Parts: sequence; C-alpha cells; structure tokens
Amino acid sequence: MSAISASMVKELRDTTGAGMMDCKAALTETGGDMESAVDWLRKKGLAKAAKKSGRTAAEGLVVAAIADGKGVLVEVNSETDFVARNEMFQKMAADIAGVALSTNGDVEAVKAASYPGSGNTVAEQVAEMVGSIGENMNVRRAAMVGVDEGAVAAYIHNQTVENAGKIGVLVGLKSTGDKARLAAVAKQIAMHVAAARPLAGVIADLDPAVVEREKSVLADQARASGKPEEIIGKMVEGRLRKFYEESVLLEQVFVIDGENKVAKVIENLGKEIGAPVEFAGFARLELGEGVERNADED
Repeated sequence: MSAISASMVKELRDTTGAGMMDCKAALTETGGDMESAVDWLRKKGLAKAAKKSGRTAAEGLVVAAIADGKGVLVEVNSETDFVARNEMFQKMAADIAGVALSTNGDVEAVKAASYPGSGNTVAEQVAEMVGSIGENMNVRRAAMVGVDEGAVAAYIHNQTVENAGKIGVLVGLKSTGDKARLAAVAKQIAMHVAAARPLAGVIADLDPAVVEREKSVLADQARASGKPEEIIGKMVEGRLRKFYEESVLLEQVFVIDGENKVAKVIENLGKEIGAPVEFAGFARLELGEGVERNADED
C-alpha cells in the first residue's frame, strides 16, 4: 500500500468537504485510491456535509443544562423543524448542552470539546450527523450564567422536548438563602425575560452605542417641538428613563405581578428568605434569531 501523503488528504478533502481525519481514514482503507476513497466517504455519509454546508440552518433547538450553580444554553441549528423533532438530533443537542457545562459558554470552546463516547469533537460529531440525516446543522451560539452561591434557573418557551425548544433563558441569583426559593423566583424572572426581551440586565450593561443612538433620536424629537435647549435636555432625560424601563431587566415591571420592578422583586425575595439577594445575570437565546434565510433554497 502506498503511503498516504498530506497532499492526497488535502485533495480528497477539497473534493468531498469531509473532515481531514475522515479523508485520511478513507485513503487508508482504500489503499490510497482517490476514487474509491470518495466512494468510501459517500457510503459513510461523510461527503454530504460539504454539499449541505451552504444551506441555511435556522431551525433546530435551544437547549438548556444546569449543574452545580452553573447554567448553559446552546443553539443547535438544522434546516427544518422536522429534523428538530428527530430523536437522534434531540439527543445530540442535549449531549452538546451537557458538554457546554464544562466550558466557559464560548461557542468555539464548545465545538472543540470532546463529544461523549465518540472520540470526536462536538464539531466532528455534528458533521457526522449531517452525513447521517442529510441536512445542514451547526452549533451556532452558546451562553453561560453561573453563581458561586445561590441558584441558576432555566426556562424554555415553546418546548419541543424536555429542556429544549424555541427560546431558552437563564437567570442567576446570588445569595446564601434558601436555594429552592431562589431557583423558583429565578425561573419566574426567566419567564419574564422570555416575554419582555430586555437588552441588558442593568443600565450599566447597555451597549453605549445603543444609548447614544437613543439619546440622539430623543433629542431630535424634542427639538421638533420647538422647545429651548435647556428644556430639551430635561425632556431627553425623562424619555431616556422610559427607555430604560422598557429595555433593562431590573428596570422593567415584572410581568407576573404587573406592579413591581424586577429589582424590587429581587429585593423583596431577600427579605422573605432572610438573606440579601443579588442579580447575577441572564442569557436569552431565540432560535434562528438574526439568521438570514436564502429565498432560493429548495
């Protein structure tokens, strides 16, 4: 059998789009015969990944996993909702969320992590699933919320299967108090986040560019009223407070009671459990959010 050179592996990879290790294995199995190696990959379904990789994957699942004061969300995309209901896809997505618990919430770290029981990375396992099911898939986004002490809760909206659906939210609360009560309120706040879509948890976390753009719009609106500049400044301040109440989680009125701001709900929880409670953060992933779909895909 002839030696398998790097150039042969590259040629096969360019032809099929299969992974480097898969190409090397194909060439090894076929004694270096390029045509037979292509057929080998096709029979394994590994050559399909490249053919499907240009198609839009905006369906799929957002999956949540929680353990030891840490929660993660992972968006695993497919081309169709039909595949999102496939048990193989659902198990893979759940496994990936479990893997994500060992990372810092960075999607590239998730992709590079080892997929359990396979010898593959997560990225390689997804590529194999593409070949098996015949549809483009990818791990698009991941997020993490953690607390040293307290609770992290998850909420899945439009749940397809346990812990997976169309919208996933995590909320973390720091406290030395009753963890069960903390988790219950954190889940209620997560439900609020799913509906209210805040841009940030606290005012300080808002993107400065977003705030400046809002100020500019509000100032132009105020000037159109013909008011003097000193009045315009006060008008902008007042309208900016309204913007914060609409856009910042702790400033929003809690949808469950329709009365208190979320910050007050957290403060009241601290009084209830006899220990201060601090908001630790939130994450919200909505399936396919921001994905441009190709109108001409068949």
